Amino acid sequence: MTEMLLVLIIVLAVFSLISRDLIHSVIALSAISLLSALIFTLHWAFDVAITEAAVGAGVTTIIFVWALKHTSRKDI
Repeated sequence: MTEMLLVLIIVLAVFSLISRDLIHSVIALSAISLLSALIFTLHWAFDVAITEAAVGAGVTTIIFVWALKHTSRKDI
């Protein structure tokens, strides 16, 4: 199970690097944080999992989306 989650994390990381749309990259990074929290939960590190879910998937995603909304987009 852990190996499958790690492969999914790698796939999402590559997707966030090659994605042309920044909001898709932010969503992929949020999913990586949630999967990391799930891995921590599977390894009985509940306090680390809660912190990763709150900060990684919650606060960081909100800050990234807020920053994207306040920037101008230029299509190439």
